[in-house]
Amino acid sequence: MKENGIGGYRLGRRQFLAASALASAGLLLSGCRPEAQQASQGGGSGGSGGNFPNTPEWNFVFICHVTTNSFFVPTQYGIEDAQALLGTTSQWTGSEDSTVSEMIDAMNTAISGNADGIAVAVVDPVAFNDPIQKALDNGIPVIAYNANGEGPGTNPALAYVGQDLFQSGVEMGNRIVSLVDEGLVALFIATPGQLNIQPRIDGAKQAIEDSGANIEIQQVTTGAKITEERSRIEAWYNGHKDVAGMFAVDAGSTQGVAQVMEQFGLHDKGVKAGGYDLLPETLKLMRAQHIDFTIDQQPYLQGFFPVMQLYLYNISGGVTGPAETNTGLIFITPDTVDRYLETESRFEGDSEEQKIVQAPA
Repeated sequence: MKENGIGGYRLGRRQFLAASALASAGLLLSGCRPEAQQASQGGGSGGSGGNFPNTPEWNFVFICHVTTNSFFVPTQYGIEDAQALLGTTSQWTGSEDSTVSEMIDAMNTAISGNADGIAVAVVDPVAFNDPIQKALDNGIPVIAYNANGEGPGTNPALAYVGQDLFQSGVEMGNRIVSLVDEGLVALFIATPGQLNIQPRIDGAKQAIEDSGANIEIQQVTTGAKITEERSRIEAWYNGHKDVAGMFAVDAGSTQGVAQVMEQFGLHDKGVKAGGYDLLPETLKLMRAQHIDFTIDQQPYLQGFFPVMQLYLYNISGGVTGPAETNTGLIFITPDTVDRYLETESRFEGDSEEQKIVQAPA
């Protein structure tokens, strides 16, 4: 399993963007910071939280489709914080560029290594079904997080922790209709068909079509790496300067949209824009009035809750634990973005410091 960080220390979200360029050279590793892991291990003898009895040092493996993507920095902090409470350990592995076969290999390694629980982003409609069932047959609980295949009941995972992806797309589509009267609207997506983002674009299209608005939708692929996304968005804009709106369904594409909006002064020209997630550059450009909204799906909870649920499953002998958990949909706008920009925390992924966060006045 790879370790995530440099020199064993967790990177903040801002530093993570720069550090991800080192991944291809094998210098970006995944895992917990030494002090966090030591705390979570209770000195190597297992642990307990609250008034739970002492438990084994259960190890939970997280399989991610984009292990070095900055979106998942708060997710990994959520994992660390939950395991520090419960005395568990974790591993962060999978693929850097959404290669499903690499994720399946990582999952099979977790199964053969007798993991005590697995959390997996089910980004393919069928590829994960057999490995999930294999894990369950070996007594290993499996929870889907961040992506849930084609929805509840379409894979054998015991529960899903993450956003209701299709419904969030519907809400995004309704917001687009409220912003754009008519004209060409681009919907940018990093990897079409990938089931952590495809349901969003499907929901947005449906809402726009159902509205009857005179809006022409064009779906545009941007690629899995943030460095690709901005250039592809800029190239598309240069060929479609009559665009009325530019919207994205993933974090990297949303940042790219905001950057292109700024570069060409498009908001002042009446172009509307928005997307998903809380990358720092996206939030800064929102405060500068370059985009109209972004949607928060609370990635911290997508790490914290799976650890809690896998722990409860193990300690209760499978009687309790897995539960469908919608981590939400929060529209952030230029009027509300200061709350995120004026605080830094593990919950947002831009500070590793443990602290009580005071909301801005």
